Amino acid sequence: MSGTALPVPGGTSVPGAVTVIATLLVLVALWFGRELVAPLALAVVLVVIVHPVRYPLERRGWPRWAATTVVIAVAYLILGMLAALLVFAGVEFADLVVDVVDELQAAGASVTAWLKSVGLGEQLADATASALDPSALLDLAEGLGGWLLGFLTAAFFVLAYVIFMAADAARYRRAELEFGPGIRPRLGRVRALNSSIRRYYVVNASFGAVVAIIDGLALWALGIPVPAVWAILAFVTNFIPNIGFVLGLVPPTVLAFVVGGVPLLLAVIAIYSVVNVVLQVLVQPKFVSDAVDLSLTLSFFSVVFWTFVIGPLGAILSIPLTLTAREALLGDGQRWLRWLSGNAALTGPRGGRQPERAAEDPEPASGPSMQASEPAGRTPEGRGG
Repeated sequence: MSGTALPVPGGTSVPGAVTVIATLLVLVALWFGRELVAPLALAVVLVVIVHPVRYPLERRGWPRWAATTVVIAVAYLILGMLAALLVFAGVEFADLVVDVVDELQAAGASVTAWLKSVGLGEQLADATASALDPSALLDLAEGLGGWLLGFLTAAFFVLAYVIFMAADAARYRRAELEFGPGIRPRLGRVRALNSSIRRYYVVNASFGAVVAIIDGLALWALGIPVPAVWAILAFVTNFIPNIGFVLGLVPPTVLAFVVGGVPLLLAVIAIYSVVNVVLQVLVQPKFVSDAVDLSLTLSFFSVVFWTFVIGPLGAILSIPLTLTAREALLGDGQRWLRWLSGNAALTGPRGGRQPERAAEDPEPASGPSMQASEPAGRTPEGRGG
């Protein structure tokens, strides 16, 4: 009887109720500590992505500390490139807003007059005018200073987290040596999770770069101001599932209307629709699905959920965070829930266990949170064969 879960009103077992309560408490803590948690999550993802860099170095005889230093340097390089792109885009956007204030006012007045003329009502006309109000964009541009300060503060924490986690990742690789072969199933799940996160960002970065280049060249050909800014926006929003396309489309569309009227607006929408629908809607989801095994519904919900919990960075990190939460909350005994979440590779046609995706990864382990590997050349007690 000691191992039997006690029922509670409503049919929920005591362990189940405790899990739900503990999960809610963790989410509340994440929400209150989001200014620290969001940089931590970004650092974890960065280390997971760049950690495999150490393997070829160690195979060539590099000491562990030197390989760890290279991992940290590569992570910093990625952060530096992203920071440079964002700062450039922010400065260019602020200058653009100052330059097109008069055009925005004229565009807002014309749209308001047209809506009133076709009888769509005062409220809709006022809402449209407020959306094109240059003061709103000026406030946004002025707020970039505070945003950049917050970004630099978060970047400081990310830099520190990367150092600590990259160093710990090398130690975690000895987990099987410390705990024996019995820990292999757990390590296999961690390897599969880390491999999925890496594939997800490689796929999104690859498609995002292609989309950004095509969109940027098209906007430049159409004469849209600062096309490089909108290309950067297209690249960044490509990491936001489902709604990233819309977020990347709205600003250049509004600007096209301001500088060229309805014909230019329709041209931008047409180009973005063709490029993004073909690449992001028809082609990319196949590769993303193979990488993460998440349902479309859960992918969309994860964007909203994690943005609410840890802020804007949660939209970009939503898929890795959801994958991690699924592994933490749903074990092998919850196959039905895992299948509902989109983990179709978990079971075979007869419900049998399929090989883990990590089997495709030639390296034994990667990732900062629970790094582990089979030590090379060690085969006693069935290890490392």
